Amino acid sequence: MLHRVAITGLGIISSIGTSLDEVTESLYTGRSGIVVDEERTSMGFISPLTAAIKDFTWRYPLTRKQRKTLPLFAEWAAEAAMCALADAGLSPDDIRNDRTGLIFGCDSSLLAAVEQTERLRETHNTALLGSSLVFRAMNSTITMNLNAILKTQGASWTLSGACASSGHAVGQAADLIRLGRQDRIICGGAQEINWPSMCSFDGLGAFSTRIDTPQAASRPFARSRDGLVPGGGAAVVVLERYDLAQQRNAHIWGEVVSYGFSSDGENIVAPSSTGLRRAIRQALDNARLRPQDISYVCAHATATPIGDRMEAGSIANIFGPQGVPVSSTKSMTGHELWMSGAAQVVYTCLMAKHGFMAPNINFDGPDEASEPLDIITTPRQQPIKYAMCNAAGFGGTNSCLTLGFA
Repeated sequence: MLHRVAITGLGIISSIGTSLDEVTESLYTGRSGIVVDEERTSMGFISPLTAAIKDFTWRYPLTRKQRKTLPLFAEWAAEAAMCALADAGLSPDDIRNDRTGLIFGCDSSLLAAVEQTERLRETHNTALLGSSLVFRAMNSTITMNLNAILKTQGASWTLSGACASSGHAVGQAADLIRLGRQDRIICGGAQEINWPSMCSFDGLGAFSTRIDTPQAASRPFARSRDGLVPGGGAAVVVLERYDLAQQRNAHIWGEVVSYGFSSDGENIVAPSSTGLRRAIRQALDNARLRPQDISYVCAHATATPIGDRMEAGSIANIFGPQGVPVSSTKSMTGHELWMSGAAQVVYTCLMAKHGFMAPNINFDGPDEASEPLDIITTPRQQPIKYAMCNAAGFGGTNSCLTLGFA
């Protein structure tokens, strides 16, 4: 027997807000969280642009001992997880069992690695490094720490799939629940925001250089796009077996109807024209839906020239000219990398609840590839019944989640 998968809890720490209400308002008004980081300028970055998390207050502060083994982005993940559990109406006792798991997407924990090497250069004594940096430097730092904090006893691991990491994490979590192997999973992703984690990326020339107008720098699908803007934070989704969520009268945001995935099998950097397309088709087939059933596509589009072109071609190929409303929330948040897939789930759930589709801001007209798309440029008051969230990453890994809303 296959089970339906309900979304019962959301948590978000983002450059456009650190509460569900604040993020909803930002999505509707098209508020950007992108700034110029003066430290990056002083360090010689080609582009000092970044998304930034501001005015953040902890609702669920951790103890000093708990924080010792957590890098900052994993602390954000812990906060977002606590918020999502509160939103889901789940108590600590509800999740301390082997039917509750943790799956997160994360593909680096760079700052801790930098700190431990710098400390060793200063001390020339590994015994003085301490034990905390070991756990902070591991890609699995989120799930290993949250497992100890939340006391869950089911699945507990981290998926690394570049910028599709948390899209895959949500998809795999949904599949485990669908198959009856877990009753609920706390899943999502997180991404660090600091200059050491972005300096080599900056050297590739992949970032926008619209330094004079930072909030207008991220331009997914626009003909004038000149590169992405890095961002980060944490996004968490609580998934549950639908019938169990109904039994406890939980508020259900929506459901994960299907998960599609693929790999390009071509280039480590440049996306192919068919990889993401195959993931979208698989998600449609698994959901037993037709392209015309989809109300909205929350695109991966990061504002890179080739990436957006390949995704636009895939969307146009499947949905046809002007076949489905499309926008990229990265126009506001920048590219949230490992957390982006899960963040798109949170953003889409908020849109669906409030009956609108967020604008693709900074869009000054299409290029040849995006011209067939129905790009949303102002908030569109329109119900969302089924939505698709695309994610793609280096190495040609792709994920597509189909979400359903009553």
